[in-house]
Amino acid sequence: MPLTHVDQDGHVQMVDVGSKPDTMRQAVAKGEVSMRPETLRLITENGLPKGDVLATAQIAGIMGAKRTSELIPLCHPLFLAKVDVSFEVDAVTSRVIITATVSSGGKTGVEMEALTAVSIAALTIYDMAKAAEKTMRIENIRLIRKSGGKSGDIVLEEQLDEE
Repeated sequence: MPLTHVDQDGHVQMVDVGSKPDTMRQAVAKGEVSMRPETLRLITENGLPKGDVLATAQIAGIMGAKRTSELIPLCHPLFLAKVDVSFEVDAVTSRVIITATVSSGGKTGVEMEALTAVSIAALTIYDMAKAAEKTMRIENIRLIRKSGGKSGDIVLEEQLDEE
């Protein structure tokens, strides 16, 4: 399989998607921020001086998805139809689980936008809570599934209905 981001002379190139048809595309990514139970409690009770951590991280994740092409070389700027960033607080394992769903009707997929949304949301949680704990861990950022485009549907992990 030839590399799409390298031309015949070995130079980096942006993939030409001009002739591809527009299709509805969606990607879902997940990641986690693990921390001490006390830190998780401060986040859920809005007890940190920087404010509402999860609301801020949600906005940051959405903004990150919208600016992916400015952050990742060779990514195409996309019109995003929807970006959803949500959180599950798992008190048993003391972590915040982040899920980002991104959709677009376009010529190229939105996997990078979903992964960027999760990454930026996780970094924002870390930034807002680092005064309480510097040992938090951003972990397990991954694509869960994608749909649309030439490669069709790919499911790497089943999503639970309540997510």
